[in-house]
Parts: sequence; structure tokens; C-alpha cells
Amino acid sequence: MNHYPNPRSRSAALYERAKKSIPGGGSRAMTFVQPYPVYAASARGCAVTDVDGVERLDFINNYMVQIHGHGHPAIVEAVQRQAERAISLTLPTELEIELAEILCARTPSFERIRFANSGTEAVMVAMKAARACTGRAKIAKCEGAYHGGYDFAEVSLDPTPQNWGNDLPRSVAFTKGVPQGVLDTIVSMPFNDVEGSLRALKEHAGDIAGILVDPVPSRVGGVPASREYLGALASFAKANGSLLIFDEVVTYRLAYGGWQTRIGIEPDLTTLGKLIGGGLPIGAVAGRADAMEVFDQTLGKPAYPHSGTFNANPLTMAAGIAAMKLLTHDAIDRLNALGETARGALRAVIAASGHEGQVTGEGSLFLIHFTDARLHDYRSAYPAHSGEKGAKLTELYRQWLDNGIVASSWGLGCLSTPMGEAEIGRLAEATAAALRRLAN
Repeated sequence: MNHYPNPRSRSAALYERAKKSIPGGGSRAMTFVQPYPVYAASARGCAVTDVDGVERLDFINNYMVQIHGHGHPAIVEAVQRQAERAISLTLPTELEIELAEILCARTPSFERIRFANSGTEAVMVAMKAARACTGRAKIAKCEGAYHGGYDFAEVSLDPTPQNWGNDLPRSVAFTKGVPQGVLDTIVSMPFNDVEGSLRALKEHAGDIAGILVDPVPSRVGGVPASREYLGALASFAKANGSLLIFDEVVTYRLAYGGWQTRIGIEPDLTTLGKLIGGGLPIGAVAGRADAMEVFDQTLGKPAYPHSGTFNANPLTMAAGIAAMKLLTHDAIDRLNALGETARGALRAVIAASGHEGQVTGEGSLFLIHFTDARLHDYRSAYPAHSGEKGAKLTELYRQWLDNGIVASSWGLGCLSTPMGEAEIGRLAEATAAALRRLAN
């Protein structure tokens, strides 16, 4: 195994080359790590090989996109077959209808669906749709929850103790230059806090167009929202004429019809992305037929004339159809059981290491925290991902690379269907080795 970091590696050289033409050396902030990122050359199944010929198990899968791993024959065949027919078209194709039918059949709340190109886009479309439906301006979202790169969705993504306030969360800009008008239209709520969230919502009740919530937000500790909490948001939305929006870009992998079918709460709109595109760029908004009428061009000028050059492009539709057909009840059940095995194995490794720590996550997701404190919202999870504990997670990432594992630089990982007990064993062994190094 080549050691990371290695200043003489090809990845290190490529990074130096990249910095001359790309700001910061890369186009994805989330995947950047110091002193340089590892560059991939190829991938197959649940393994990825870098440009130096080092093969590692992939426990991040392009941030939960590749649920069937890399190069699944059925998906590759579908893409190749479609590429021979047409890659990009102005005219719609039957493939769009087929993928829409597959997704609507899986989830009762999906009466209609509309395709976009990313999870960020899907969230943007859902927020704008809620405003178009209600004629109101404000969107409520949970403090610390990640919903993509739309400036409204990024509000209060990473507040610090210096600016988050002592009571209800404040609306804090994530990037510089965000107009005050953007902050004024976002109501920040404390995740999993029924009383606090309802207080924030009632303060702006007449102006709330939509309530956006990720039911298992990895940036808020990787713990699920309680059914009581989601039920309270649903009840408020219904009584207030607001739309409840579930961000299931990630959590759709956790049950056959998404997390909402597991907890029995139906939102008005749902945002999707990642796995439903079979590895190609995709986003989608699904929901009640009446809420989705804002997009309907047959009714005259729609309330929201949603368009996009690559919406429902045939390559993504073909890959998505193949991927969703593979994602059966049995496949998800097996993957979720394997996820519980992985979390259990990691907990045992941490306990044996003498390090303070815990593992959260649901289904096929896991998230390591170097703290024993109870995690229930953004503020309780914040200390585990900042300062020395945050630096420790970054070092864990480097040690994982050195021991044949690719995951996120902040302790997040996921499983793919090609994985089995052997891969979980290797993850546990690599983590144990990494923790031994961290103790020195």
C-alpha cells in the first residue's frame, strides 16, 4: 500500500498541476482535503483504483450516489445502449415517463414528479414551488442541515457558538455576500426540538410557504428526526396552509419508498437525487398532484415555469431506470442489515481502542464521532466536528486512505450492494489500525 500523503505520488503532482487552472485545484469543495486529494483512475464494484495503482474499498460512493457500486453491468449496458441512440435531445423521450412511473409507484405521496439535474436543483425547485403554491415568501429549515448549494438552502448551515444565539437559531449566511433579503426569508429551527421549532414557526406563521427538513441529516449528527418532531411539523403545515418538504436526496436509500414510508408521514413535496440517476447527474421533485400543478404548462403560463437543458436527459433516465429496477425490497433490506453490522463493528472497534467515540446512522449509512455526548441536534453535534475532534476526524480519513478505505473526511460512510461481510471486516480492521495510529 502506498502511504498517504506521499509528495512523490502522481496524485500530488496532479494536484499541483490542477491549481494552475482550477481555483483551489478542484471543482468540489466537499471533496477537498489537505495536503492533496487522491485522484481516481478507475472503479469497479465496491473498489476504486487511484492514479498510482492503489486500490481501496469505496465507502462513500460519490456521496451516496453509487448504491450499486461502480460499473454494474445492467447500468453500463443501459447507458451504452442509449448513447448509441441519442445522448442529448430537445424532444422528450419515453424513458422520462418510465422512470417517473417507477418512482411514483414506490412512494404513495409521489402523485406527480418533475426531473432536474442535482439535489441542489431539486431543493431550489421545491422551495420555489412552495412559494408559487402559497404566494408566501418564507421557508423554514433546520439549523445545520445541508440541502445543497442554493443560497436560501445554505442559510444557517454552519453557524458557530459566536453567532448562533442563545435561544432560537438565527439565520446566518453560509457564504460571503449573501443579501440580507435572503436571510430575512429563512426561518431557522432547532432540529428535533418540537417546542422550539413550533415557536419559531408560529412567530412567522402567516409568511411560511414551506418547511424543509431532512429526516436523517448527516450534518446534524446523523440521528433521525423523531416521529413526534416530524408529525408536529406536518400538523403545523396542514393547519397553516404551508407545504411540508422532505429532503430525501440521501434518505431515499433507506427504505423502498424512502424514509417517509418507514415512519408513515407523507410530505407535500419530496426532493430526490443521487441514487435515482444510476450514477449520472439527477434531481427530482415529487409530490401531491395539486401542489405539483405549479409546473403544469397545460393550464396556461404555469406559476413556476420550470425548465432546464438537461432535465430528464435520456442517458440519466436510462441509468436511473436500470438502477431503480435493481433496488428491490430485498436489496434494501440486505443493505440495511449490513449497515447495522457495520455500525456494530465500528462501535466495537472504538470501544476496544480506548478512544472516546460513537457511531450514528441509519440503514446503509454510518457516521463516526469522537465524543460520548448524546447527539440530538446541530449544537450537540458541533463540538465533535470542530477543533481538536474535527482535526481527529480528518486524521482518521488519512489513516483510512493508508489502510485501503475511502470515506468522507468527517467520518461519514455508506454501503453499496456489491458489499458483504468481508468488506465490513476490512472496514473494521482498517479503522482499528487507524485508531492505533491516532493514539500514538
